[in-house]
Amino acid sequence: MVCTKLKRWVEIMNKKILIIDDDKELCRLLKKCMENEGLSVQIAYTGPEGLKLEVNNYHIIVLDIMLPEMNGFDVLTEIRKRSSVPVLMLTAKDSEVDKVSGLRLGADDYLTKPFSINEFMARVQSLIRRYTILNNRSYPEEKCLYFKGLTINPKSRTVMVDKNIVGLTGKEFDLLYFLASHKGQVFTKKQIYNQVWSNDYSFDDSNIMAYISKLRKKVERNADMPIYIQTVWGVGYRFNQEV
Repeated sequence: MVCTKLKRWVEIMNKKILIIDDDKELCRLLKKCMENEGLSVQIAYTGPEGLKLEVNNYHIIVLDIMLPEMNGFDVLTEIRKRSSVPVLMLTAKDSEVDKVSGLRLGADDYLTKPFSINEFMARVQSLIRRYTILNNRSYPEEKCLYFKGLTINPKSRTVMVDKNIVGLTGKEFDLLYFLASHKGQVFTKKQIYNQVWSNDYSFDDSNIMAYISKLRKKVERNADMPIYIQTVWGVGYRFNQEV
């Protein structure tokens, strides 16, 4: 138990977190709790203030949806134009529509206010573990995957569509690589979750669907008529055997 706690502390220490939230009391509380865990925290109280910062310098961005001047969805859209940094969205609304909207725009996780500090820290630790450790791995034994108009390089974690580099988040790349490396095999949403998300927290059917939708918009020529990532109705998804 002691070794496990020490390992988790080493994983997150000195990592930089940006909080964009206008709730000053909550920001102070979160900042104090994260700094006690060895994290470096910076706060921005509005979207424009946060976007003035170099978002690539942070390991995680904690972003509230209900912000003055510029809402969290618009801020997230701007962040995704610059970076694949993990984004944990906060909201006072317990709405599936808000959740799916955030995930489709590129959020990595979602937490509804009010929440416990323990749950918040667990989500932060999970994102750090998945994105700053797992996504920095290399695959020296794996070769590039080549398809019609699509190239996936697991070593550099880059994707090219029609010879143009496509910007994917870490989890989007993992999802695409998993499906493409099992060409023609059908997977249920739960199987995809277990392989790509590694059971970090509870399975969410809408989460998988949102990621598939985002991925199609980035790699398919026509997201409404996908040629790479196919839906197998009533079962799940597969990567097209014929490409």
